[in-house]
Amino acid sequence: MRLIPALALLVAATPALSAQVDDRAAIAIARPRAQIVDRSLSPATVAALLKPVEAFYGFWNNASQTLLDQAIAPGFIDHALPPGRPQGPKGPMVAARAFLGAVPDLRVAVTQRLVVGDRVVSALHFTGHFTGTFQGRKGAGQPIDFIATDILAVRSGRITDNWHLEDNLTFMKQIDAAK
Repeated sequence: MRLIPALALLVAATPALSAQVDDRAAIAIARPRAQIVDRSLSPATVAALLKPVEAFYGFWNNASQTLLDQAIAPGFIDHALPPGRPQGPKGPMVAARAFLGAVPDLRVAVTQRLVVGDRVVSALHFTGHFTGTFQGRKGAGQPIDFIATDILAVRSGRITDNWHLEDNLTFMKQIDAAK
């Protein structure tokens, strides 16, 4: 008889637990489906460029401070900074916490990646369910499915700059915040 309440608690907690993934799994989820690399770059250079980039996209799958620290340079600049988000290394964490608060099962996949010079361009695919809260709006489990593109500059083993564009209109329509 005592097992039933414990089982009920476990079942109730399962969605929240399944939404969190460890750092290694978070990076694996974000690995690109296709990658095109400038042939003039050595394998060692490509590996050095991609190490912080893989940590960065893993970070978007679990908001790990460890992954963010591995990815972002102290002087990081967001060149497409939205209003209200702090500039610098703290900005991505503010964004990730807000977004994972709205979409706790958020997953970010890299559909394709270009590696050229000191730049990494990634086409991203965001999926999940709006079960949290976003800008005062409570989710009802609506599916989330939109795209984004990032251009990242990598120097000295860290991401120094990010130019990004998200399909925010699709996201806002999916959470019933726009028509």
